[in-house]
Amino acid sequence: MTVSRTICLGFLIMVVLGTLLLFLPLATHDGQWNDPLIALFTATSAVCVTGLIVVDTGTYFSPQGQGIILGLIQLGGLGYMTATTLLLLLLGRRLGLRDRLAVQQSLDTAELAGSRTLVVSIIAMTLVFELTGAFLLMPTMIHDYGMSYGVWLALFHSISAFNNAGFSLFEDSLIQYATSAWVNFVIIALVIFGGIGYQVIMEGFMWMRDRIQGKRERIVFSLHFKVVTSTSITLVILGTLAILAIEYYNPATLAAANPDDRLLMALFQSVITRTAGFNSIDIGAMEGASLFIVIGLMFIGASPASTGGGIKTTTLRLLFTCTRMVLRGKEEVILYQRQIPSSRLLKAVAVIFGSLMVVMTVTTLLSLFDPEFRFIQLLFETVSAFATVGLSTGITADLTPISKLLIIVTMYVGRVGVLLLIASLLGDPQPSVIHYPEEDVLIG
Repeated sequence: MTVSRTICLGFLIMVVLGTLLLFLPLATHDGQWNDPLIALFTATSAVCVTGLIVVDTGTYFSPQGQGIILGLIQLGGLGYMTATTLLLLLLGRRLGLRDRLAVQQSLDTAELAGSRTLVVSIIAMTLVFELTGAFLLMPTMIHDYGMSYGVWLALFHSISAFNNAGFSLFEDSLIQYATSAWVNFVIIALVIFGGIGYQVIMEGFMWMRDRIQGKRERIVFSLHFKVVTSTSITLVILGTLAILAIEYYNPATLAAANPDDRLLMALFQSVITRTAGFNSIDIGAMEGASLFIVIGLMFIGASPASTGGGIKTTTLRLLFTCTRMVLRGKEEVILYQRQIPSSRLLKAVAVIFGSLMVVMTVTTLLSLFDPEFRFIQLLFETVSAFATVGLSTGITADLTPISKLLIIVTMYVGRVGVLLLIASLLGDPQPSVIHYPEEDVLIG
């Protein structure tokens, strides 16, 4: 049982347990035994923090069922090893070498030391963001839905947003709050902080702490921090401008709103598209060009060690920089005056290739089993599932059972990661001391 197999099996166990709980009569609104496929699909979507649904969460599931879904979202967002480590700490167990290796691999950290402190910090930070978001949403939700249900709505959507799950208790997601700047910016902030990764948040927190305390020492941000923040900001701006330009005169999406609200709605969808599954406009009514741009943003996804999916912002940035270096005739990849190790470049290429193979295979199979839908709708659904985004053009519930099973598998693969899943199947690589002679090959 290798570390990669432990992580993959852990997520699978959470999916199975979630399916069994959602299958019970107490989980459904009508008190009947749930449909096994609906229970499996919903549990997988929650554990994989995706947000794709085949039934309306707010009306189909009972309050207990909604609570189960929220618990699965929380566990899925933290990750199997983080949740397991917390349980071990609560039981008073010390973390062994195997536990530290698992935490290191699941969070993609470089060091083994401080695993316990890191896990505790992650959980504390998660609770702070989720509770803060819930308190900020409460005034609006309580005003619209009353005290008890308003508090539940605020807590549910705050946890769902920070974990980049995209589950909503509203039938139309957040379309009713499309012009509410307060709700939009609270959700945007939660999604961004949940999607940039714990390491980036910690570095930003330490920088703010030192500034407030008036320390003279200048903090040197890590290369990871610079790459994630700059790439994320660039993608948000480009996505906002693209959606605004294409959908500006679309009467089914932005045209009915005033100019300020159009910008707000475009910004909201640009941020949400890369990580979470909320929507403030009708995704199915968007122009074909917008859908293709959204597919690209979803495929990129969030950042490493976060609650989001996709190939990650760092992978995109490394390949972009590598291409630029090649065009300039350079043999080394330099980013912010730092040389990138070749092992990271090889991993980036492997992530891109593996992700494309999964998307192409699943989309092809969906086209065979559901030929009545447009190709771009099926591609959209596949990328949304693989990148654990959760957006849909409205075809999820109408897919055939075998296509839903394909989407379930795709969500699982996207959550655990292509390389980690392959490593769990093949086993840990064995080091080799053999070095072969070099020979050139034509490229391009």
